[in-house]
Amino acid sequence: MVRQLLGEPDLMRSDPHFPTAPKTRLYLVERVEAAERSEEFRAVAAAAARRSAGARAAALRRRRAVLARIAAEPVDMPRLAPRELAALAVEHRNRRDEERASWRRGHVAAPATVASAEPGALERWQVDYLRHRLTRYDELLAELHGSTGRAAAEELLRRRVHAAIAEAYPELAQECERQLREREYGPPRG
Repeated sequence: MVRQLLGEPDLMRSDPHFPTAPKTRLYLVERVEAAERSEEFRAVAAAAARRSAGARAAALRRRRAVLARIAAEPVDMPRLAPRELAALAVEHRNRRDEERASWRRGHVAAPATVASAEPGALERWQVDYLRHRLTRYDELLAELHGSTGRAAAEELLRRRVHAAIAEAYPELAQECERQLREREYGPPRG
C-alpha cells in the first residue's frame, strides 16, 4: 500500500542498531498525509479491511473445524487389570527414561520397578502410559501441527483423554485432575 500510494521514498537510512539490516524507507509527513486524504487511499484501505475480515472469518472457520474434529474423535480407553497396567506403565516409563538419556546430556537412565516407585509416581506413570500408548493422543497432536486453533484443540483433547482415563480407572481420577491442573497453572510452588 505504501509503495502503491507513495512511490519511491524521500530518503533511505541505515539502521543505527543493525547496520546489516535493509535500509529504512522514509517519507515526508506532508506526502503521507496527502496520500491518506486521497480517494485512492480510501479505496485501497477499504479493500484491505475486507481482505482482513475475510481472513479472520476463514481462520475462525478453520479453528471451529479443528475443534469439532477433536470433539468428535472417539476416545476409547481399554480396561487393563491393575497389575498389568502397573507393569506396562513402568516398562513405558523406563523406555522413555532410556530415550531421554540418549539425547539429554548428563541424564543417566535409572530403571524403576513397581515396588521401587515413589508415592504418586506409579499413578503418574500409569496415566502417562494410558494417554500416550493406549489412545491416539500423540498421533492427533501431530496432525494438529500448524493448524489454526491448535492450542485450543490440544487442550480439548487433553481434557477428553484425561476424562476417559478417570472414567475407566477411577483410582487414577485424582492424578488426571492433578496433571490437568499442573498443565493449566504450572507445578505447585513450595
